[in-house]
Amino acid sequence: MPTATYADRRQQLETYFDRTAVEAWTRLTSDAPVSGIRATVREGRERMRATLLDWLPQDLHGRRILDAGCGTGALAQAAARRGAQVVAVDLSPSLVSLARERIGRDQGAGRIEFQVGDMSDPALGRFDHVVGMDSLIHYRPADVVRVLAGLAARTDRSMLFTFAPGSAFLRAFLALGRLVPRGDRSPAIVPVAEGTLRRRIAAEPALAGWRTARTQRVARGFYTSQALEVLRGRC
Repeated sequence: MPTATYADRRQQLETYFDRTAVEAWTRLTSDAPVSGIRATVREGRERMRATLLDWLPQDLHGRRILDAGCGTGALAQAAARRGAQVVAVDLSPSLVSLARERIGRDQGAGRIEFQVGDMSDPALGRFDHVVGMDSLIHYRPADVVRVLAGLAARTDRSMLFTFAPGSAFLRAFLALGRLVPRGDRSPAIVPVAEGTLRRRIAAEPALAGWRTARTQRVARGFYTSQALEVLRGRC
């Protein structure tokens, strides 16, 4: 069950992405010209999205996928083009509306169902795969594992998500960023060491029967994120 801390951070994220930074986020996720800093973020996100998609089967016909924190829908669209039935959920009504507008009927052989809400809501149903790209990086490790435990009860094959790797460089970069006051700052990223996250997942009773597998870090200028694959089954 998500904690009060999780609920508070979720509200901050909703406010940020739906009101404070929606224009900047719309531009970042388009092909419009952006600054050098944002160009590295765009490049990093594109590489990370490609990594997560590579970890899914190429043929997704008959598979149901949760795009947890879908943003403007690029990953959901790519999965649908492979035949997946995708539930794309995000806290921000503005981003979900933008995703619907951008994708329109271009859903390939699959289908996308957009929802505004929390990725951990049981009402979203059951899935073969869950993908959470940069949607858990703002939460404490304990809350990340609680969300995964809740999703695991409704997931049959794999959960793919990203976290902010706990490197000295990233910690120093984030600390420096907090010294510069800006009104449109996003909620803080919470770095965590990969080993810590793997141990927490292994120790969580609700994740018994699941195992951590592949991992991949993507670092492009001002974007640093790491993907981790969690699979059902011990073999």
